[in-house]
Amino acid sequence: MTSRPPRLILFSRLPLAGRAKTRLAPALGAEGAAILQDRVARRLAGRMGALAERLPLELELCYTGGKREQAQAWLGPGFTCREQGSGHLGARMARALERALKQGAPKAVLVGSDLPGLDEAILEEAFQALDRSPLVLGPSLDGGYYLVGQSRPVPGLLDEPHWRSLAALSARAKALGLEPVLLPPLRDLDTPDDLAYWRENDPQVRAWTDPAS
Repeated sequence: MTSRPPRLILFSRLPLAGRAKTRLAPALGAEGAAILQDRVARRLAGRMGALAERLPLELELCYTGGKREQAQAWLGPGFTCREQGSGHLGARMARALERALKQGAPKAVLVGSDLPGLDEAILEEAFQALDRSPLVLGPSLDGGYYLVGQSRPVPGLLDEPHWRSLAALSARAKALGLEPVLLPPLRDLDTPDDLAYWRENDPQVRAWTDPAS
């Protein structure tokens, strides 16, 4: 099989009112929550695009919660769009990573979209980590994880219920004989407490959620 560049996959729900960031809707309204998700994801997509200008990378949007036409129009032509498909989140993530590797990508890194603190340096570190281990994980401060990267398929890694937390996923990896590389921990933007934190610590998030803006 012809070798392809490493693949960087953005896993995201489309930013549609009433479907995106519903836990933030009481504070921002359904439309405001969707707008915030759109802006955070677009900023991350911009960072992914900037990294792809320096490194040979394929960018992919794996979406749910909308139509293909909406996905294709959202982040622009730099991203190949594929629907996440059916199954629990772990099964959908495993499918996206396995597809990338089977299609010839030597490395595949998958990230969520609600990550104001995820920058080019951490993304690049994830790809570099895959030179040392077949698995890299990005811990979230809530006990989950914001990134999964693989340099070879790992069948069963993201099976139920192992995908549900960083601790469970790490234990599953070790049971499969893998020692994952851990990236710096990050805080996502999913709950009212997260929103309060990012409003205080990220001027853009504060501006995006200011009723006067």
